[in-house]
Amino acid sequence: MEKEDILKTLSKVISNVLNVNDLELNYNMSAKDIDGWTSLTNMQIISEIEKEFNIRFKLRDIIKMHSLDDMCNEIKNKLQQ
Repeated sequence: MEKEDILKTLSKVISNVLNVNDLELNYNMSAKDIDGWTSLTNMQIISEIEKEFNIRFKLRDIIKMHSLDDMCNEIKNKLQQ
């Protein structure tokens, strides 16, 4: 799966969790750039991402993700394992 496809899927997942239509994301964004993304919704987003991509994050994986680019890279790495 290509990074662009991962970002599109992330956009859908995050939009669903945050109840936001037409959320446009880019690789440089982080949780602080997206209205409604809090520490509580972060865990919901992580859980939904794991379900959507059929992967599991370790705590150290989550801590390393500071931007959507980091998140896409981590997902891509997990999918290649």
